[in-house]
Amino acid sequence: MPETADPYEVTTAPERFDLDAIHAYLSRSYWSPGIPRERVERAIRHSLGFALLHHGPEGTQQVGFARVVSDRTSFAYLCDVYVLESHQGRGLGKRLIAAVAAHPDLQGLRRFMLATSDAHGLYAHFGFKPLGRPERIMEILDPAPWAREAGLPIPR
Repeated sequence: MPETADPYEVTTAPERFDLDAIHAYLSRSYWSPGIPRERVERAIRHSLGFALLHHGPEGTQQVGFARVVSDRTSFAYLCDVYVLESHQGRGLGKRLIAAVAAHPDLQGLRRFMLATSDAHGLYAHFGFKPLGRPERIMEILDPAPWAREAGLPIPR
């Protein structure tokens, strides 16, 4: 690959996803620590995934991911977004979210939601805002059902 070629690619092709890499990151993330691989596989199988791949001298490596749960008509929920620390600072988070925002199945939605504790600025670039009417939103929250089921401490 020539040095001027872009070494990064975003794909939605599930057969190109590195499930080991996705599980490795998500199981150490603040939002799903210890998540079992089977749950990651099932979540990806029932969602629209976006893998951020790096083509380098050692081959192709998955360095980021985003997942959208959606009916592809009126509602979507963006989750499991990450870029490996060693690839951060290159605008790749914006590139990944731009690919999500541009996907044809996610156009014309009535509501597109996400939850984040530390990336509000990134998502604001794409039109995400705090809830306009939080009094209308309700939830059932179990932060780590797999931990509860296994008798492990529940993350906060």
